Amino acid sequence: MGNEKLVQNLKNKPTSVKIKYVKLGFHYLISNIVYLFLVPLIVALAHLSIEDIVQLCQRFKLGQVSSSFLCTTAVLILCLTKIYFSRRPRDVYLLDFACFKPEPFLICTRETFMRQIGRANFSDELLGFHKKIIERSGYGQKTYVPKAALEDQPVATMAKAREEVEMLVFGAIDGLLAKTGVNVKDIGILVVNCSLFNPTPSLSAMVVNRYKLRGNILSYNLGGMGCSAGLISVDLAKRLLQDEPNTYALVVSTESMTLNWYGGTNKSMLLTNCLFRLGASAVLLTNKSSERRRSKYKIMHTLRTHKGADNESFQCVMQQEDHAGEVGVKLSKDLLTVAGDAIKTNVTMLGPLVLPLSEQILFLANLAGSKIFRMKIQPYVPDFKLAFEHICIHAGGRAVLDEIEKNLNLTKWHMEPSRMTLYRFGNTSSSSLWYELAYIEAKGRVRKGDRVWQLTFGSGFKCNSAVWRAIRTVNPSKEKNPWIDEIDGFPVEVPDVQPVLGY
Repeated sequence: MGNEKLVQNLKNKPTSVKIKYVKLGFHYLISNIVYLFLVPLIVALAHLSIEDIVQLCQRFKLGQVSSSFLCTTAVLILCLTKIYFSRRPRDVYLLDFACFKPEPFLICTRETFMRQIGRANFSDELLGFHKKIIERSGYGQKTYVPKAALEDQPVATMAKAREEVEMLVFGAIDGLLAKTGVNVKDIGILVVNCSLFNPTPSLSAMVVNRYKLRGNILSYNLGGMGCSAGLISVDLAKRLLQDEPNTYALVVSTESMTLNWYGGTNKSMLLTNCLFRLGASAVLLTNKSSERRRSKYKIMHTLRTHKGADNESFQCVMQQEDHAGEVGVKLSKDLLTVAGDAIKTNVTMLGPLVLPLSEQILFLANLAGSKIFRMKIQPYVPDFKLAFEHICIHAGGRAVLDEIEKNLNLTKWHMEPSRMTLYRFGNTSSSSLWYELAYIEAKGRVRKGDRVWQLTFGSGFKCNSAVWRAIRTVNPSKEKNPWIDEIDGFPVEVPDVQPVLGY
């Protein structure tokens, strides 16, 4: 009766649900096909007696093999094993990370934003443009801006920009050191990225000076690499850790707004006034095997895609002067198209590394059908939900998130960290991925063995991915991150309005 009821229930289900079950069954079959072949072999071996094994050896005359040959073979195997382990890439772990949460007095509501915009002598048309952008941005009422932007008469200076960056960077690093307890003298690698603010001495030198890092530290300062610089920094640190044994790598990501206000009339440049907000992250990586137990994640893959050889991609996000000589960052109307192309390339390269075999077979079969046999079929989009438990997509804007959700068939649950980060903190550039991961941890969703995909994109045009595996379950009650005090209020419903110019 039970089987008949199950069959009847399946008959009553919609066709799409039936296909879903068939697909899941195919996925599990392909994923476990090795075990299906090995189980009969193991069962057969288990029934062999010692006499049976001796008879097999005698049949193949293994007893006549000379002892010298056996010794040579054993030594060769040992040598090959040693070479393999000496050349095998070092495992890199993420010990912990921290995201800076500004003080409440830096909160900028939509009303505060429009009040400050009104003091900038914009025309009524441009004031209306700012208002339309901010209302359709997907931002909440608690994003943060620099102190200089909230002054009665905002004046941008180098000193104010330094003060902004010091607050962000030092705040994130202080939080990270408090969480990990690592001695700063043990940090052997430092990578700092900030796209638009690059003073002399560099920001990395600023960090060395503040924390009195050791004199032989490998220090790097990345500028002009846009919102994707966070994962570029992680990739650089991972590569450096292959050659520097038993050390830590500190990766700091931020962006400065104070000196990058645009006061002109070009609407494609005015967008950045509305979209970027305060944020910074500090990440501590290590290759020390002794730190594996208390680390949170192990890095599995980093994958970088650069489309800068194409002029359209290169020019879609560009800092330049307008017709009146005012400097700003211009966002092209082709941004969505360019971003989509870069993401497609990156995801296509990532697929073979992370997707289960079942998805790769379906993708290749679809490709063969359309390209070789000229079949009129829809392109098959691999199900990346089978490869990852958690997905963090750079919170650059609503429209980009909408397109990725649709094209990769992601669920609202998978998009939640990105959308809530955009709502609560806005576009914090290269640090946004870490606010998203902090959201997932604060929700108590990270379990041992979970896989996390971070996807980011930015000027150049670049798209980068990082894949992590959770080494341990993250207990939110023991975490200190920017979401903890208010996580129970999320997710929130964000009004569904049409974005403007890709946002």
